[in-house]
Amino acid sequence: MNQAQWEAIINCDAAFDGEFFYGVKTTRIFCRPSCRSRAPIPENVSLFSTVGAALDDGFRPCKRCKPDEHYLNPDAALVEATKTVITRRLEERLTLEVVAAELAISPYHLHRVFRRSTGITPADYLLRKRIETAKEALRTEPKRSITDIALAVGFRTASHFSTVFHRETGQKPSDFRQYAISTVEQPNLRT
Repeated sequence: MNQAQWEAIINCDAAFDGEFFYGVKTTRIFCRPSCRSRAPIPENVSLFSTVGAALDDGFRPCKRCKPDEHYLNPDAALVEATKTVITRRLEERLTLEVVAAELAISPYHLHRVFRRSTGITPADYLLRKRIETAKEALRTEPKRSITDIALAVGFRTASHFSTVFHRETGQKPSDFRQYAISTVEQPNLRT
């Protein structure tokens, strides 16, 4: 192991992810260089160029950085997992604690990593996702009631949905729907 590799391990440097993996002989676990687990003792470290080489040598993948899954640094993987949970459970009463529990991490860590990686909080992402899903339903399902759409995207009442929708888009849901439908129905009159 050279100095650059050791520094990548102790500094959790994602720039080295994919270039090598390291295993800890005492635990028989291997990680990506960016893994945020405790730094190992240098003499207990084995380096591998591929996931297969680590597995062949009897090491098992870290449950934290998941080096055996397709290449994403741990923070990006956490953001993607969070977005997946939010999308799948959009209609439920989601809190940071609920999402973090499903991902088996602390709410504080989830909030910090998500915000650092995306520039917004998980709650902001959830709200944006709900509004975008509602806009799509308002555009494409003219017969569906606004109350039904509000409940389907996770709002508890139609009035709360209308208030939040207006604050976020500048329009009431009914006005948004009317405008969206009228622009689709109007033929292009340019010649």
